[in-house]
Amino acid sequence: MNYVVWDIETDSAQTDWATIIEIGGILLDENFKELERFQARCRLPQDRVPSATALCINKSNVDLLTKGNLSHYEMLTQVEQKFRQWSPATFLGYSSINFDDEVIRKEFFKSLRKPYLTNTDGNVRHDALNIVRAAFAIDDDVLKTELNPKGNKSMKLESLARLNGFESAGAHSALFDTELTVKVLDLIKKKQPTLWQEYFKTSSRVIVENLIKQEKIFTLNEYFYGTSRLYLCAPLHPNACMHPTYNWGQAVDLRVDVEAIQKLNYEDLKKEMKKSPKFLRTIRSNKAPIILDQSFGMKVEPYSKLDPNLLKKRAELVKTNEKFSQDICNILREAAEEKMETSSQEDIEPEESIYSGGMDYLKKDGLLFQKFHSEDWKGKFAMIDKFKDERLVTFAHSLIFNEAPEILPKEIHKKIKRRIASRILSTNKEKWWTISAFYSECDEIRENEDKMFSFKTVDEKLKFLDGINDYVMNLEQKYSDA
Repeated sequence: MNYVVWDIETDSAQTDWATIIEIGGILLDENFKELERFQARCRLPQDRVPSATALCINKSNVDLLTKGNLSHYEMLTQVEQKFRQWSPATFLGYSSINFDDEVIRKEFFKSLRKPYLTNTDGNVRHDALNIVRAAFAIDDDVLKTELNPKGNKSMKLESLARLNGFESAGAHSALFDTELTVKVLDLIKKKQPTLWQEYFKTSSRVIVENLIKQEKIFTLNEYFYGTSRLYLCAPLHPNACMHPTYNWGQAVDLRVDVEAIQKLNYEDLKKEMKKSPKFLRTIRSNKAPIILDQSFGMKVEPYSKLDPNLLKKRAELVKTNEKFSQDICNILREAAEEKMETSSQEDIEPEESIYSGGMDYLKKDGLLFQKFHSEDWKGKFAMIDKFKDERLVTFAHSLIFNEAPEILPKEIHKKIKRRIASRILSTNKEKWWTISAFYSECDEIRENEDKMFSFKTVDEKLKFLDGINDYVMNLEQKYSDA
């Protein structure tokens, strides 16, 4: 299978509210040789306020925000077309599963596209950072590194690239970061060729779940407190080895006395599960965990100091005791239900509802997406009434407001503009970025001499901040009469 390595730059670090302003992707064959590349950049839509910090990190000045050839909608159209053209493939980026993947899903959702492109229709996804961490857990010297301020090996992409001989001065532009990711992964592929396929076997959730149900004992790689560690684990009984609410795999760390834990009554087991270090390890099967052969865990402490026969006996006890596994699942269910009951009951905005709103909308309204995008803007507006899901109606109105506001009836235009104004002009602490929050953030960056990002001089930083500040002042003016 081919690989697609990709990266995005956004106007925010909040995945629900972030806007992709730049994207880069490289298509590689099964031998990791480049076949094609793609990059695109867009103007920032006029209904949202960027984070000054995010713009400083990726050097998105006022000209880049306002003068690009592509609108945001046009860029997403190109991205969807290119990614579909490159499919099926293994999609991966650097620390992408918790950020880039989330953002592109939500951006596709908000622009009336099927959101799960990178892990459906034959595609699977992985994360280059997971692979880098696993490579270090197996060989601490696999790549040259420097220490971060906490004294741990830095796993930052720019740092790894620079120390291993790759020019990294253009880091934080999407295609450049994509190139660095390819170079770092290629080094690992050359240095650990027999492990390369092992790292990728967990790209698919189904394969991970099968591993958890079938294997008696394996090595799990996890990253805690700046260190990449290997854990020798035994999955729970096949009939009760997945979290009853989140559907994540559950395994017991074999450093613990399994016989003693299995003798505990229900209440004592519940207490034991809260203790630290935890004896139960969670395997997030949809997030490309790294699962390796048991031999890797056997070689590291504390497992290397234990009798291999004892470890195998413990694994057998875990795998065959269905009641113990059911008790653990019941305790996990109770904790999840309690968490849901105590979680905030405030209204969820449409932009935050990709997971909470269910998948039914794809069955009902997903069939209309292709036709919607094939119409001109007047045709798109005429189609809005056909959507049954109100969230999609809201999103469609926003798309037209940004792309072709002149075709909206006056009342609808006014209503949309008021909704945007009430959000971005709010002086409360909101989930999204407001104009007031932007000004405070801008002032803080301006006055803080330590916040230089990649600016070479203070004057360069101040000029950049003045530019994006003017951009937001113009936004404020645009909505102040709504």
